[in-house]
Amino acid sequence: MSTPVTVSITRHLDPGREVEMTSWLQAGTALAQRFPGFLGAGWVRPEADSETWHMLYRFADAESLQAWEDSPQRQWWRDSAAGLGVVESRVERRTGIEGWFDEPHSRDIRDLRVGPKAPPRWKQAVTIFLVFYPLSVLVNWLAGETGVNDLTLLLRVFLVIAVMTPTMTYFALPWITRRMEWFLQGQPPPWHRAR
Repeated sequence: MSTPVTVSITRHLDPGREVEMTSWLQAGTALAQRFPGFLGAGWVRPEADSETWHMLYRFADAESLQAWEDSPQRQWWRDSAAGLGVVESRVERRTGIEGWFDEPHSRDIRDLRVGPKAPPRWKQAVTIFLVFYPLSVLVNWLAGETGVNDLTLLLRVFLVIAVMTPTMTYFALPWITRRMEWFLQGQPPPWHRAR
């Protein structure tokens, strides 16, 4: 026995385009209704002015769904949204017998969001330096105060690195990255942002 498949898509659209988005969605539903196995479609938004739209459509089986998704009609419909600026961020396929919101028997999720672009290396170097230098001074000072400087070079460097590596990895770098995110991502500093 074939299992119905529900596809959930999260899309984003700039505010103020709700009428166009609603018309676009209705057109897509009207096209999908012409395909065998179509069981329904709908959409919800977290709030009236949200730019996030959660859309669902359901087909009787994977073959019916594939026929819709591979169709020239669907491709034409998707292409028609180019001027709206619709951006898909997540696609999830759920199979289950009970209903749209049941616990799925299987799941296929694709996260389509583009991760933030890696900052330029010079910005990464500056950010690392901001914690690495003071921490190095502190650890080396403590090494001198505790007698570690009297050890052989290899042992002294090993002990300093053994302290610095976990401190940088688990505390210092995450801390400085959160505070310097604006710098790393090329955004205005917090004190210059509009309130």
